[in-house]
Amino acid sequence: MTGDSPPPGDDELLVGRNGCAATLWLNRPTKRNAVTYEMWQGITATCAELAADGDVRVLVVRGVGEHFCAGADVNGLVSVDPEAYATANEAASTALARFPKPTIAAISGSCVGGGAQLALACDVRVADDTSLFGITPARLGIVYPGFALDRAVRLLGPTVVKQLIYTAELVGAHTARHMGLVGEVQLRDRLNTRVDELVDAICSRSALTQHAAKEMVESIVSGGELDQALTARWTQLAATSGERDEGLSAFIERREPAFGWRP
Repeated sequence: MTGDSPPPGDDELLVGRNGCAATLWLNRPTKRNAVTYEMWQGITATCAELAADGDVRVLVVRGVGEHFCAGADVNGLVSVDPEAYATANEAASTALARFPKPTIAAISGSCVGGGAQLALACDVRVADDTSLFGITPARLGIVYPGFALDRAVRLLGPTVVKQLIYTAELVGAHTARHMGLVGEVQLRDRLNTRVDELVDAICSRSALTQHAAKEMVESIVSGGELDQALTARWTQLAATSGERDEGLSAFIERREPAFGWRP
């Protein structure tokens, strides 16, 4: 379970914990959770803290209120040194993309610009049927960050990315699913339930298998082919850690496995 409501507090980033899950809340609901320079910095620091927390098995990212994230706060683009802003922006997205545990973006309402950038940095993306998606730098006359463009093209393909950037159009949840922006679309009143189902499933499975899959998939996506040494290392660890033995024994004995491996 993740908890459907954010913890109390006025900070622009809030962290809630419930069992094996941590939830990172973007907390500027009156601004549709547009991300400030300080929030980019905070996302990086929060990811580092939660990555080191052995009790956290999965990270959920979501927005307080009606929206996931309407993008970067435009005021920050003009009030902060451009190089410093770009550095903070890339560091936050990279920290989320490289977070060593499974990540879920739970999306409602606007998921635009920097919001789409954050969502695409997550492993799993689930949206409700009110969601709107867009990659909109062409509305501002700015160049989409290279690192974010690279990730978008690898995940969505060049045709989809070109269309989204050329037009700066907003697309609905079902079109976004067809494009590959999200994996699932749920009714608005079922989004929280579905996120909890995913969290419960992840926390009941082998963390070793999940970590191996995350590294191996990233190896394929970034390098074009699977790193065989990486595969061999994880396969050996599955055998020596006892995870494989526990999983097979539980299956044969018709019981739930008690996986114990942690990074």
